[in-house]
Amino acid sequence: MVAANSKSPISAKGPAGSLIWGVGSVLFLAFWQLGSRWLPWAFEYPKGWTIPAAQWIGQFMKWLLNEAHFGLFTFAELTRFIAAVIDFPYRIVLSLLSTGFLSGQGSSAEQILPPVAWIAVVAIFALLGYLAEGRRLALIVTGCMVFVAVFGQWSSAMVTLASILVAVPIGVALGLLLGIAAYRSAWVERLLQPILDLMQTIPVFAYLVPILFMFGFGPTAAVVATVIYAMPPMTRVTLMALQRVPSEIRDLGRMIGCTRAQLTWRVMVPTAQDALMVGVNQVIMLSLNMVIIASMIGAGGLGFDVLAALRRLDFGAGLEAGLAIVALAIALDRLSQAFVRRPVRETPQGSWPSRHPYLLSALATILVAGLAGSIVPAIQTYPVGWQLSTGEFWSDVVKWINVNYFDALEAIKNFFLLNLLIPFKRFLIGLPWLGVVAFLVLAGWRVKGPRLALLVGCLGFLIAATGQWEKAMITVYLCGISTIIAMVIGVPIGIASAERPRLWRWVQVIIDTLQTLPSFVYLMPAVMLFRVGDFTAMIAVVAFAVAPAIRYTALGLRGVDPALVEAGKAMGCTPRQILTRIKLRLALPEILLGLNQTIMFALSMLVITALVGTRDLGQEVYIALTKADSGRGLVAGLAVAFIAIIADRLIQAGAQNARLRLGISQVRT
Repeated sequence: MVAANSKSPISAKGPAGSLIWGVGSVLFLAFWQLGSRWLPWAFEYPKGWTIPAAQWIGQFMKWLLNEAHFGLFTFAELTRFIAAVIDFPYRIVLSLLSTGFLSGQGSSAEQILPPVAWIAVVAIFALLGYLAEGRRLALIVTGCMVFVAVFGQWSSAMVTLASILVAVPIGVALGLLLGIAAYRSAWVERLLQPILDLMQTIPVFAYLVPILFMFGFGPTAAVVATVIYAMPPMTRVTLMALQRVPSEIRDLGRMIGCTRAQLTWRVMVPTAQDALMVGVNQVIMLSLNMVIIASMIGAGGLGFDVLAALRRLDFGAGLEAGLAIVALAIALDRLSQAFVRRPVRETPQGSWPSRHPYLLSALATILVAGLAGSIVPAIQTYPVGWQLSTGEFWSDVVKWINVNYFDALEAIKNFFLLNLLIPFKRFLIGLPWLGVVAFLVLAGWRVKGPRLALLVGCLGFLIAATGQWEKAMITVYLCGISTIIAMVIGVPIGIASAERPRLWRWVQVIIDTLQTLPSFVYLMPAVMLFRVGDFTAMIAVVAFAVAPAIRYTALGLRGVDPALVEAGKAMGCTPRQILTRIKLRLALPEILLGLNQTIMFALSMLVITALVGTRDLGQEVYIALTKADSGRGLVAGLAVAFIAIIADRLIQAGAQNARLRLGISQVRT
């Protein structure tokens, strides 16, 4: 923490700023009450003025697939070539892990070589854990993989793992190359920033539609969708890591005569290796998350199991598949993080076996397990008789709650619907779109100036001009209510756990699990207990989005300078005063960032809740996916992205202002 030397960039502060807000609020209320008589078009955007963006996008997609030529090949031939390039390594990895190597196609295919034995895969994970961090990590990843096998999820988990092992290297490589290009060229960086923002804020369902158009239905299309979804963090991390390489190292590389390529690949990339591995970790986790959603276009594996369980409302089966995903995510996350922390070691000298003992051990394990598995089937495939299942128990628990507490659950749902959800929904839908856009412009000008005001104003206008305003307001209402409830729950938990290390460790395990569970899993108990509708969607969104509210609050409070706390105690402050007047004020920037992340999580989950009957932009995206209407899906997805960008920019500017007022130079970690 350091004192800020510069003043806040906001021009309207103090009494002047309050006056602007007061006058703006009065004018907005007056316009809301009286404007419908004089300017009805300001309340309901005229259909004749609507920009036919969905039609334009649909026509462009048809032209791209049917008529576009690039010299010697068409666009359709290009997509088939990309699909073939991705499909080849995927089939090899899938054969190694799941299906075995087959002769023939379809139902007549015969297995000529079995897949790697399950016990060999577990042993390889253990070797990776031991290599990365020692015995403790080896035991953790072994336990995760054995958990997957014991609960009967091995076959599906290996299909998911095959997609991850193909998507992650592609995503890392493309993200690294784009990050390097952005570092070398300022105009490439400026071009990529809005594209990366859209890629990370457009709901994944929205670009499943054009991917389905271009690559068809199947695992290859799912891998392409996974790469697109997981690549932006690697690009951002690469750019940031290269920018933070000390100038002395770059100058030294030039002094010893490195070419531009040598300076990049032999000096800067190795220097930024630790930061780049953080990007690799992010690609792994996002790929695992996306593979689940991509089951809707043929990914298979654990994601398909969760989706199938949701369709038949089998909470137990969905939870078991979801927990298998959590176990796989924990193993991959811990391994990638351990390799980030692993110190660089000198390559041992000597023969090939002495230089690569772990690789030799892995190959030997595969060979021995394969030979033993041909004699003892339990070594090759985990026996069905050894499997456990708690799925029926959890389904029965939900049914028991539903049967015995139906009236109480209905009363809770009706109370929230009648007293909170429906009034707030009617309030937002009744607001004039022109007044809301003007209010956004005023807010942008107030927190950061004309540039942000222009951005949020244009994005708000585009939502109305593309005919998405009413559904956007329903999205804002659901997202807003869910975010408020998530913050009301999350902030007190974060405060309670911030100063209790033992409690924080348990809370961290819980929120890590919540963030790795597939979003579909949250819907099943909510639907089984409360049926479909907005209240069910709100419950699922709150459960999914509460984790960042807890995490950022706790991290902000834990990062407060102890010297300031001691100074407060010396001045005679009570514990409550220290919390409210020192800790919470200094942690405000991090809490605002937690609010920002909670909104992002809520928006991403709202698209999933279209499966339970919401009538917002998420439903538009989902309908577009079922009808393969790329124009409709992308326009609705862009509207969600615009809402996310507006909230993100305003809250980030507010957090920056809070840091400047408090004299904090950057976010504490």
